[in-house]
Amino acid sequence: MEIIWQELAFGLPDKSQLIHVLIRLFAAALLGAVIGYQREVTNKPAGLRTHILVTLGTCVFVLACSGSGMDSDGLSRVIQGIITGIGFIGAGSILKLHEERDVTGLTTSASVWMAAAVGVAVGLGVLGLAILATILTLIVLSFAVKLESQTDKKCREKNEED
Repeated sequence: MEIIWQELAFGLPDKSQLIHVLIRLFAAALLGAVIGYQREVTNKPAGLRTHILVTLGTCVFVLACSGSGMDSDGLSRVIQGIITGIGFIGAGSILKLHEERDVTGLTTSASVWMAAAVGVAVGLGVLGLAILATILTLIVLSFAVKLESQTDKKCREKNEED
């Protein structure tokens, strides 16, 4: 039984470290849920579960690497890999439709990428930055759409006049 506990607690030398890890994991899941909920209520393809998994997954990568004693150069390479991988996932959500300028999924892709950035920040222990980034992400996702629709309306009116 002692061997099992040692394996389960590997990388967590004491209760304090375990509490730090749990706080970061729950914070990552919560911040991902906040972004995902906004996407869910607006009926977007990547919603609650996707954003939670992205923030939680990126946080786990960072925690695992830093917990295993990886130096900052190694951690930097892991974060670069995360960014690339998430970019690949996000690219899968972008669709080119029939019309020349008709592309969908860019905001979904960007929100998944932003969720990954939040997860990395939480994993690094920069919770304040992660919370501020989540708030700004919500502002952009919720309020910028109104500005876009006004701009689109003006462009359509101008094109009809020409």
